[in-house]
Amino acid sequence: MKTSIYRAFALLLLSSSILPACAAVELNPGAEKVIVTKQPAPQGCRFLGTVIGEQGGSLSGKFTSNANLQEGAVNDMKNKAHDLGGNYVVLENTNAGNTVSGDRDSISGQQTDVTHMGNAYSCPPQLVGLL
Repeated sequence: MKTSIYRAFALLLLSSSILPACAAVELNPGAEKVIVTKQPAPQGCRFLGTVIGEQGGSLSGKFTSNANLQEGAVNDMKNKAHDLGGNYVVLENTNAGNTVSGDRDSISGQQTDVTHMGNAYSCPPQLVGLL
């Protein structure tokens, strides 16, 4: 009886730590106004720093859809740019990681993480269409 209670508790603990990982990283208030683009920052913008947004990992990424991995990484990058005072991010690089397992006769894999790197800028709102 005690063993089954411990197993149930362990299963509950494991599922409660994995289920939140299935959702995309949430946007912080104000970060929804940050623009992410591959277009260079307009003249008059001030460079703030490089930001890296990421979602997933070898454990939680297995339980997160590719769309949520992508969206979560963008949201994480927007949050970090907003924390720096930025409103414009030039996306420089995107990497999608895969976890592969098996042997030479049977190999399987799946996307487990996404990382975006970009340069954050503070731009006059009218230059980037935010007014």
